[in-house]
Amino acid sequence: MRLALGISYNGKAYEGWQSQPSGRTVQDQLELALSRFAAQPVSTVCAGRTDTGVHGLMQVAHFDTLLEREEFSWVRGTNRFLPADIAVQWARAVPREFHSRASATARRYAYVVLESPVRPSVDAGRVGWVFRPLDGAAMEQAATLLAGRHDFTSFRASSCQAKSPVKTITELKISRRGPYWRFDFQADAFLHHMIRNIMGCLLQVGQGFQAPQWMGQVLAAHDRDAAAPTFAPDGLYFLGPVYGPEWNLPGRTAAYDWLP
Repeated sequence: MRLALGISYNGKAYEGWQSQPSGRTVQDQLELALSRFAAQPVSTVCAGRTDTGVHGLMQVAHFDTLLEREEFSWVRGTNRFLPADIAVQWARAVPREFHSRASATARRYAYVVLESPVRPSVDAGRVGWVFRPLDGAAMEQAATLLAGRHDFTSFRASSCQAKSPVKTITELKISRRGPYWRFDFQADAFLHHMIRNIMGCLLQVGQGFQAPQWMGQVLAAHDRDAAAPTFAPDGLYFLGPVYGPEWNLPGRTAAYDWLP
């Protein structure tokens, strides 16, 4: 049988999602817990890899197994062997045709930034930080220049392995709650460091260092050197993939209601 899992995690202590020799990744911890619960090796495939320090509210992974257990048993049994900052939120039996990455029609992220003269404390590692006031209207104007299908080479890490830099952003929404700014992104797919590089540019505009029109110039340059430095991973959250209704999978987890 094939199972899909929804997983949430605080990425601060981990070297991203993808398995590494150090074993200090979310995938390593999840596969170790699954293997202990199943008493046999388990290998997973995820919807979207996240970088060091990036959090997940609903990462989705799938795996195949001969072991038959109730769905709730996979959740509780696996969580028993996971560290406190990683938890399986749900488990669903899915058809063999389902693939956590290939079946996704879009992916969603949010970035949370604290605007404050004082650095974060209780939310350290969970939010980005700027100490200068941000101009929301200027950032929204700049964000509109990124909507649609574009070559995002200027926002692509040198280590990116994507076959094409052309992606389609269907949503880039900016909202505010007190001193916390939230940036919501949805696209068919994202390049390595794409959101963090876009955030670096949006915050340059928001702090008044660049005009909103500069974002269009960066996009048209097709050159990573044209953009701002990569912003911190602390406030970046993978909200999860988007699937069609035919798969009957949850679209959110409880953590969605916690995030500012």
